[in-house]
Amino acid sequence: MPRMSADSDPLAKRRAAYAHAVLTRYGTIDPRVEAAFAKVPREAFLGPPPWSFGSGGSASWATTSNPEALYQDELIALDRAKGINNGQPSLHALCIAALRLTARDHVLHIGAGTGYYTAILAELAGRVDAYEIEPVLAAKAVENLAPWPNVTVHAETAVGRKLPASDAIYVSAGASHPDPFWLDALREGGRLLFPLTGDEGWGGMLLVERQGHGFAARFLSNCGFINCEGLRDPVTAARLTEVFRAGSKDQVRSLTRQPPPGPTIWFAGDGWYLGTEPPPESAR
Repeated sequence: MPRMSADSDPLAKRRAAYAHAVLTRYGTIDPRVEAAFAKVPREAFLGPPPWSFGSGGSASWATTSNPEALYQDELIALDRAKGINNGQPSLHALCIAALRLTARDHVLHIGAGTGYYTAILAELAGRVDAYEIEPVLAAKAVENLAPWPNVTVHAETAVGRKLPASDAIYVSAGASHPDPFWLDALREGGRLLFPLTGDEGWGGMLLVERQGHGFAARFLSNCGFINCEGLRDPVTAARLTEVFRAGSKDQVRSLTRQPPPGPTIWFAGDGWYLGTEPPPESAR
């Protein structure tokens, strides 16, 4: 998509200020990510006005038809009835920066919605495959992302199936456990970032990096997301809620498919484990 000058785009200055603000909220310093947020027009992905924006609580929404009002660190509703929104920009800025994308990378975006953050990923990566299970949202994403020829939109699930080999996988829906196919799709050094959430929709953004046959892992931040269809186990989700409430998620250093030594287990799932020690050297 060609860059528009401040003269041809009256929102350019507002968008640039917004980009700087959403990156600095969590102390993120990444000029490429900031430039991507400053370039991609958020209003182009939200449908016609009026737009509803807010923090997500039932009484927090306000309405606007002014595109400038979209350039703040707020959620924008895409489907209020289903709880689907455009996401909080500062959280996505933090996460996208943590993926450390290059122009050589192949990225999978799972839960692309109408494509706003997909477009930002496309500004940073070489190729993006975007998956969206909601047909209406996927159709809008196809239209919205037409200016980015390096993006392919798939109106289908990206759960429980083989996926293309990738350098980064970015997930925008909450899972109670990692999909083994996501882990299998990562190339050496590949990064997976997804919301690991409990039964109340809240949890943490878990960053996983392939290191040989092992995976380094750490939580970036707290988060709240709608559920990822096909990756919700109620028993695991309830257990996650309890462990998140207890705190200590910052101790996590690895994700394994076999149990690590007992004292180093932070959470034991069904065929996956989060540990407090880095991946063993033998897995690298």
